Amino acid sequence: MEEETVEQVESVEQVESAEQKKEAKGSNWKKKAVFWLACLLVVIAAIWAFVHFLIPKLKNIDWLSNRMIAVYIAAGVIGGSTLACILFRKPLRTRLRMQKVIKDDPDINEWLVIFEWTPKILYAPTIVASFLAAAVSCFDGVPKEAIGGVWAAIFFLNFLVEEYDISIKILLITVVGLGFFLLWLHLLGWVMPFLKLFRHIAISMNTTVYLLVGIIGLLAILISWLDGLFYYITITPNYMNIQEGPTESGEQIGREDYNSRIDTSDFLERLMGFGRIVITFKDKNREPIAVLVWRIQKKAQMLERVRAKFAIDHQQQSQPQVL
Repeated sequence: MEEETVEQVESVEQVESAEQKKEAKGSNWKKKAVFWLACLLVVIAAIWAFVHFLIPKLKNIDWLSNRMIAVYIAAGVIGGSTLACILFRKPLRTRLRMQKVIKDDPDINEWLVIFEWTPKILYAPTIVASFLAAAVSCFDGVPKEAIGGVWAAIFFLNFLVEEYDISIKILLITVVGLGFFLLWLHLLGWVMPFLKLFRHIAISMNTTVYLLVGIIGLLAILISWLDGLFYYITITPNYMNIQEGPTESGEQIGREDYNSRIDTSDFLERLMGFGRIVITFKDKNREPIAVLVWRIQKKAQMLERVRAKFAIDHQQQSQPQVL
């Protein structure tokens, strides 16, 4: 009786899974139909606009002018980029696609996908300050020296955060030492003369320079994010995969062959939400990997859950019956 009950339950599960697959196929077919219908409508609208608005003006266009050559170049770049996206859509193995694949895997409930940010992302306050300074410098009533002084102070603090590892101990020693230094100046009556020295540091920049600094910083961060689409680390309960390229060129390492730890010794980086995940290998000839990540608190919790579990494959077929 028990074997018959098990067989009935398995048959019901198979029927339900088959129905779910049919429903998924039906929904996918509907999405594809809506997508191609939308594309057809866009093409029809483009043809209508071309016939009614552009054809009457084509006779007055100089097809060999500099503007038309610029249009040809732009159209070639757009067309080439679109063709490249279509051709390399399936071969490319990006971080986002890997996250989707692991999420759909029924055998993996905990995972972590990380990539290394460029250290220039620590200059995010300076980038924000650059855009704010560019906006404020457009007003005539605000002294440009004051804007430049505030911007320079933020940049200097950012430089300290990016260049040096400042722990809580070093930060406390620096604050106490600065307090004793100001107390010593106060006993000598030199506090105000010392502070007046900073008035001679007059930094004045126009709006274009602030915008240029902000744009360059954003480009550096964007390039780092794009690089992280193809160079990343996937950590699962059973293995770690180090991806090194746009295709399947990667290395898979078993969980027993590496160790991981969290490095948040830099207190100022931690205040900004950054930290490092350090991967060390049992092979002593291999250098450790230190990855600068954002939202380190959440990443650390996810890493702890991943390393604390084993993933066991689900049985796709029923066990053979013992007669």
